[in-house]
Amino acid sequence: MNSGDIALLILDLLGTLAFAVNGAMTAIKFARVDIVGVLSLGMVTALGGGFVRDILIDSLPPTTFMDWRYLLTAAGGSLVAFYLGSKLERLSKTINLFDAVGLSLFAVIGTLKGLEFGLGPVQSAILGVITAVGGGTIRDIMMQRIPAVLHTELYAIPAAVAAGLTAVIVGADLPLIPWVIIAAAICFAIRMAGLHFDLHAPKPRHTP
Repeated sequence: MNSGDIALLILDLLGTLAFAVNGAMTAIKFARVDIVGVLSLGMVTALGGGFVRDILIDSLPPTTFMDWRYLLTAAGGSLVAFYLGSKLERLSKTINLFDAVGLSLFAVIGTLKGLEFGLGPVQSAILGVITAVGGGTIRDIMMQRIPAVLHTELYAIPAAVAAGLTAVIVGADLPLIPWVIIAAAICFAIRMAGLHFDLHAPKPRHTP
């Protein structure tokens, strides 16, 4: 494994960790579940998007089941959130911060995997967005909530920006590191700006 592959693996595991913490904290705050529920929802958030991605491109068994590091990272992040939840929950922006990190990294990683499997740039970018929002969508459905991607401040849009930039970077034959990190940082900045300024995608005029 060369240094570039190691860097991408680290980014993927960081995204997994961020989404695990985000999912577990969301479960603690909104679902009031026990440790099994926290662990389950945290791991679903962290691994669900990649699971769907791998099924769509017929990369089976999914990476989740092929590499123990993903399961360990997802479980570890969920347990950290469980035991520190009461402290982390006092920080109102913590859930959104971890969510933005996971969203940014997974949009990039998902797009790269699509390109690696021979998909076109547009198809790969779509796969990147699915990877980024899939886990949170499954979590919200399990919690009987409207998925965040359908109503919250700029969510799918920044993921699409990062995914599109990643496809362009690969097409232009630029070095992946640091350019994909820049793409992820742009996604993170847009997502956090949307939260800070309460920016939303356009809604129907009759919607409040």
